[in-house]
Amino acid sequence: MNIQDILELGATVMRNNSDDATTSLDTSQLSSALENLFGGKEGKLDFGSLLGKMQESGLDDIAASWLGNGSNSSVSGDAIRNLLGPDKIAAFASMLGLSEKSAETAIADALPEMVDKASPQGSLLENIVDRAGGLDGLIGLAGKLFS
Repeated sequence: MNIQDILELGATVMRNNSDDATTSLDTSQLSSALENLFGGKEGKLDFGSLLGKMQESGLDDIAASWLGNGSNSSVSGDAIRNLLGPDKIAAFASMLGLSEKSAETAIADALPEMVDKASPQGSLLENIVDRAGGLDGLIGLAGKLFS
């Protein structure tokens, strides 16, 4: 899956969630907002930073489910706010004309699917070595994939 496919997947999940505020938004508008939120260097999505923060915050079981082959665990809007920071949530919400609560919920709905598709066979793990606490942190996170 390429970056645009992943962004469109996230936009589709947001449009199909239960929040009326997001169901009427344009897919390309949602994709652009997601790209701004998760855009990294060299035209890649920076999920590695987020997964590293999840590991530091004790959400490594959730992150591991997104990287593994099983079902994806959900994450709360409050956790998204803590991981991304209120400034990023506010900017995302403003770009789409959403409340910050709707933005948190929409991101929480879309993120597990986006990371899952961006990490076939858990390959995203190699991008988060430094952010997952070095090799020991990475081994701990990877170990959860097989437990």
